[in-house]
Amino acid sequence: MKFHTGRFLSSSRHLIHLQNEVLKNLRLQGDVALNKIQQKATIRAPAIRNFSMHSTAQVSPDEIRKGFSKAMSDMYRDEVPLYGALMDLVAEINAHVLDTQPLLAQQLQRTGEIQRLDMERHGAIRLGTATELATIRRLFAVMGMQPVGYYDLTPAGVPVHSTAFRAVHEQALQTSPFRVFTSLLRLELIENPDLRAFAETALAKRSIFTSGALALIEKAENQGGLNAQDADEFIRQALETFRWHHTATVTGAQYQQLSDQHRLIADVVAFKGPHINHLTPRTLDIDQVQAAMPGKGITPKAVIEGPPRRHCPILLRQTSFKALDEPIAFTDAQGSHSARFGEIEQRGVALTPKGRALYDQLLNAARDALGAFPNEGNAARYVELMEQHFQAFPDNHAQMREQGLAYYRYFPTEQGLAARGSADQPRTLEALIAAGHIDVEPLVYEDFLPVSAAGIFQSNLGDAAQSHYAANSNQAEFEQALGQRTIDELKLYGETQQRSIDECTQALLA
Repeated sequence: MKFHTGRFLSSSRHLIHLQNEVLKNLRLQGDVALNKIQQKATIRAPAIRNFSMHSTAQVSPDEIRKGFSKAMSDMYRDEVPLYGALMDLVAEINAHVLDTQPLLAQQLQRTGEIQRLDMERHGAIRLGTATELATIRRLFAVMGMQPVGYYDLTPAGVPVHSTAFRAVHEQALQTSPFRVFTSLLRLELIENPDLRAFAETALAKRSIFTSGALALIEKAENQGGLNAQDADEFIRQALETFRWHHTATVTGAQYQQLSDQHRLIADVVAFKGPHINHLTPRTLDIDQVQAAMPGKGITPKAVIEGPPRRHCPILLRQTSFKALDEPIAFTDAQGSHSARFGEIEQRGVALTPKGRALYDQLLNAARDALGAFPNEGNAARYVELMEQHFQAFPDNHAQMREQGLAYYRYFPTEQGLAARGSADQPRTLEALIAAGHIDVEPLVYEDFLPVSAAGIFQSNLGDAAQSHYAANSNQAEFEQALGQRTIDELKLYGETQQRSIDECTQALLA
C-alpha cells in the first residue's frame, strides 16, 4: 500500500526543515543548533499557507488547526517574551539530541514525528460555565479537535475537571498535533455560599466569544466546513477568546475574596475571558532543558512532573517556570495577578491499561513514601523515590511490548516488501518482526496526566495540596456540560496500533 511504501519509507530517508518562522525568531545559539538539523534535511517545509489565496476551496479542519496553532504561538510570544526564550532553548537542545543520538533520529523519521516536532504545542485554558464549555467544544470542532479523556484535579486540591481537545487520527496529528487542555471550574466547591453566588453572577455576565466567531462556528456546522476566506477570519476571531486582558471585571476586594478561596477561582472569575495560560513546546530531553533554564534567566519548578528519566520514555514529563506577576486594573484600583507561565514537555510511548495501572501504582507508592507534595525542599528525595519505585517498570521497548504494557506502530521494511509473495515469507506478526520484515516503533502519548497537570497548576498557584491522588471525579456532570461524551484515549491508541498492523498485513501478505 502506498501509505507504507511511499510515505513512511521515503520519510526514513529524509529529515524535514524546521519552519521558516521558527528560524526567523531564533537567537544565535538557536540558529547554530537549527542548522545542524537543516544540514541533514533534503525536503523544504512549505511556507505557512495564506488561506485567502484559495477563496473558492473549502479548507480542511487540519489546516485550520495548523494555522490557528501558528497564530496562537505568535500571539503568546508577543505577550510573554520568556516563551520565545524557551522556544530558543528547546530548539537548541532538540538539535543537539538529534545530532548525538542517530538511532532516536531514525526512529522519529520512521514514525514521521520529525515532521511535527518543531510545531508541537499544547495550550491550557480554564472556563467558568457549562455554556462556555459547550461552545468551546463547537469552536474546536471547526479545527478537527475532539474532547479526549477526562481529568479530575480536585483530589490534588485544584477545583476543576478537564478534557484535552485534539485531533484523534494519526494522519491528522501528523498535520498538526496542537492540543488544548481545557478545564471547567467546579463552582460547587466554593465553600462560602455568598461568594459562590457572586462568582456565578460574574460569570453569567460575560461572553467570551466574539459575535464573528459564533457566526463562523454556526456557518461551519451548517455547511460542513469553511472556505479559505472564512477560515482566515475564523482564526482571527477565535484568537480573541484566548487573548490576555490587563483589566479585571471585579473590584480589588472581590478579587482578593476569590483568591483567598483559591487563586485559580480568581483567575477564572475575575476576567472577561479564559486567557491562554501557557503554550508548551516539545523537547527530546527535558532534563537538559531543566538544567539549562537557569543559565537563560529562567527559573524552573522544583521537580519534573511525570515518570522519572528512563532510557525508553513513557507517557509525559513536564516542567515549567513560575507564573509571571502582571499588572492588572481592577474596577476600582490597580493591582497584579499571576496566571501565565512557560512549560516544556517530553513525550514517550503511550501505555496500555495494564501499563497505566502499573504506572499509577508506582507513582502513588513513591508519593505516599514522600508523605508530602513535591517541592523545593524535598525535590532530591522525591527524585530518588521515583527512580527507586520505577525500577519495577521495564525500561526496554521489547519487554514493554511483550508484556503488553505499551502501544506500538508497525511499519513494513524494504526487506519485507522485497520478500512479498515469496514461499519463505513469514505469515505471523511476530515472525515478520523477527525476520526483519516489520519495524516496530513506540506510539507517542498524545494526552495528559492528572497528577502532573495538578502539579504544574499548584507550582504556579502556590497553594497547598493533598499528597494522595485517589480518584474523586464527576465525569457525568462534566460531559453533560460539554454536550457529548469524552473519547477514551486508550481506545484511540489501540485503534492506531491495529491500523498499522492491518496495513503491514496488506502490504506484505495480501
